[in-house]
Amino acid sequence: MSLLKVRNLHVSYGDFKVLHGIDLDVEKGEIVVIVGANGAGKTTTMKAISGILHATDGTVELHGERIERKISREIVERGLVLVPEGRHIFPVMTVRENLLVGGQVSRSRARVHENLEKMEQRFPILGERFTQLAGTLSGGEQQMLAIARALMSEPEILLMDEPSIGLSPLMTLRVFEMVREINALGITVVLVEQNVVQSLELATRAYVIAEGRVVFHGPASEIRGHADVKRAYLGEA
Repeated sequence: MSLLKVRNLHVSYGDFKVLHGIDLDVEKGEIVVIVGANGAGKTTTMKAISGILHATDGTVELHGERIERKISREIVERGLVLVPEGRHIFPVMTVRENLLVGGQVSRSRARVHENLEKMEQRFPILGERFTQLAGTLSGGEQQMLAIARALMSEPEILLMDEPSIGLSPLMTLRVFEMVREINALGITVVLVEQNVVQSLELATRAYVIAEGRVVFHGPASEIRGHADVKRAYLGEA
């Protein structure tokens, strides 16, 4: 049984249909990357899986349990957490307060202070800024905070939507290192990423979405070598 199974997922914004039957499978321990052009439906897919948007048709299963009609908090309680595009930290709260918010779910609440210490060790720069307002952090530090806040809930599967967007090349490399480190902890990762080459090198498997449909999928190494993917997304002839 797949850890996460998506079948025939349709999502609309009013009368405008965005997803037209997305199928995805994510196995425990994988890094799965979703790539595609702007407007292809990648973020909508992540929001629908995580309960921010509700599907108009189709199913989403986590450990065989259907979750497509559950609200996002219920899905977090089951171990699936989204790090959204744009970070969405709480800017007028301190770094520590942002992290504590992430730990306020039943699956991790008893270990919130223990997990706070883990985040301080895993992200030393955040530890140095525990009492600083989150809105005063740099873009890279805010991305670290968004990731650390998600980890406070002890996720089994972490969805990350464009974690490197707007970051410097050096911080982008650090974000990809963090993805590897998180996966090494035993956390399954689903990644939407604009840096296609780097994400395909990192991932186990990949899905390419175009106009709300999966057009290619398979081992990331095979997708990386696919002629159409090279032309469309990698700038290669």
